[in-house]
Amino acid sequence: MGEVKLFWTWSSPYAQRIAWALKLKGVEYETMYEDLGNKSCLLLAYNPIHKKVPVLLHNGTPICESLVILEYIDETWNTTTRLLPEDPLARATTRFWAKFNDDQVLPSAFQAYVSKGVEQEKAKNHTLEKIDVVEKQLTGKKFFSGETLGFLDLVFGWIAVYLEIIEETSGIKLLDKERFPLITAWKENFSRVPVIEENWPDKEMLICKYRQMREYFISKAAASKGTVS
Repeated sequence: MGEVKLFWTWSSPYAQRIAWALKLKGVEYETMYEDLGNKSCLLLAYNPIHKKVPVLLHNGTPICESLVILEYIDETWNTTTRLLPEDPLARATTRFWAKFNDDQVLPSAFQAYVSKGVEQEKAKNHTLEKIDVVEKQLTGKKFFSGETLGFLDLVFGWIAVYLEIIEETSGIKLLDKERFPLITAWKENFSRVPVIEENWPDKEMLICKYRQMREYFISKAAASKGTVS
């Protein structure tokens, strides 16, 4: 197995999916917690391009970007728990939806989270349209991967954890159970998987952190427009 270290922070949905994957695979690793307001020299050295978490360090070699790391974990630690499907078409489809999440769904929710007024309402509606697409992917399924938890469940896992925090700290409602019954059911199934449940971020800590983050981003946006009072 070799030496495994994970540079991460519990407030990052991108990093949280890696922690879940390592636990699912039974991989022992050392946690390297990062303060994103004061990033370590090691993080900047291991991820000089994006300077972000997560970074997986395996035997001294860094692997960056969460989707890349997820695939690396799946291929390196080939246990009975496989994340990606074996079928090439199914693997390609999984990669497509994973990219859709990271390029469109999660960023649109973040935009709604850091916006106010008319801009927030516009971002909220845009997010709901994206979540409508996600909802359809669960038709006839318990998990995104079928009957068992897999790659896409970890990718969309932020919906089960962080979307509620976004709602709580920004005052918007996104995950309505009547509009999104399949995602609501999936969220319950996902949260009951023992490894997921045992490694669930603390809700109160997340709320506190995300309130601070929202204030920071809103103040930064106001300053850039020259409207700080």
